[in-house]
Amino acid sequence: MSEYRKPIPRPTPETRFFWDGCKEGKLLLQRCKETGKAYFPPRPFSPYTGSTDVEIFEASGKGRLYSYVINERPARGFEDDAPYAIAIVELDEGVRMMSNIVDCEQTPEALKLDMPLEVVFDEINDDVALPKFRPQES
Repeated sequence: MSEYRKPIPRPTPETRFFWDGCKEGKLLLQRCKETGKAYFPPRPFSPYTGSTDVEIFEASGKGRLYSYVINERPARGFEDDAPYAIAIVELDEGVRMMSNIVDCEQTPEALKLDMPLEVVFDEINDDVALPKFRPQES
């Protein structure tokens, strides 16, 4: 692994399950047991009811491109990636996540809204893997 120069997420007690899942190649979300609705980002209570009766489950990893912006002027550490898409992906489970689109040209012609996507994990060091999305294979 080459030296990773970008910011690295720091798991908290509330997000540890999510980052551990990513390291194992699993996209783990939470769901309110009362409503059955999934939510993201992780938190110890349901954003729908305020209840702490929540559960962790493995998401399908499938979704669609909801929105994006192509960043032409990267922040420090991202220079080698420019241009790159900062995307909002709407997962099949109904939640939206901010991520990057990979294995695809970073142009408006290639990044079509509502295009089917699937999660892939970018192992950045021994402790952290980042969920990113690529066009779904047919």
